[in-house]
Amino acid sequence: MSTDPERGRTLRRRHMHERQAVVFGVLLAALAVIGLGAAAVYTDSIDVPFMNKAIAREPSASPTRSTVVCPPEGAKPVKYSKMKVNVYNGTSTAGLAGRTAADLKDRGFKIGVTTNSPARVTGVALINFGSKGIAQAYTLQAQVPQATLVRDARSDSSVDLTLGADFTELADQDKITLDASQPIPQPASCTPLSELAAPTTASTPKATSKK
Repeated sequence: MSTDPERGRTLRRRHMHERQAVVFGVLLAALAVIGLGAAAVYTDSIDVPFMNKAIAREPSASPTRSTVVCPPEGAKPVKYSKMKVNVYNGTSTAGLAGRTAADLKDRGFKIGVTTNSPARVTGVALINFGSKGIAQAYTLQAQVPQATLVRDARSDSSVDLTLGADFTELADQDKITLDASQPIPQPASCTPLSELAAPTTASTPKATSKK
């Protein structure tokens, strides 16, 4: 009895399709299991003793280096009368530098230049200083606690206070916690001067009309 050739080809194609379906089904199931397992490991749902989780996870970003210089070890606050403070107005408020300079003078600070800053300043204030004026900068910052310290290349111990848009007034003298008899506290995020690159330029504002 002869077999219909067309029927034979149809049966062979059907068997091949069935085998392919089985193979693809097994592969898809295996991939699904692997994916679930990887997700479980990544989310700590299961623990794999031989896998170092520090390698399994994406590396965290490298810590950024602080550019805030630490006060010299053991340095105490500088006596106000021994400091020279230049006051600049980095806002559109007329007379702000003059009033603030007068307040600092009343507290015993020696005032140098009092004028406008050529550029507007955001935030509360900037305190610019050189390598010889680090203790002076921290002493002045106690008067304006939210001021940002910025080291520049000046060679003397003078400090600049540039008032920003958010500045209102100096800190209440009764609330200033810097103790003249104790070393200046070391901020947690500061970097020793010896580990910082030297600035290449001074950032003292150019004097404009008196403010």
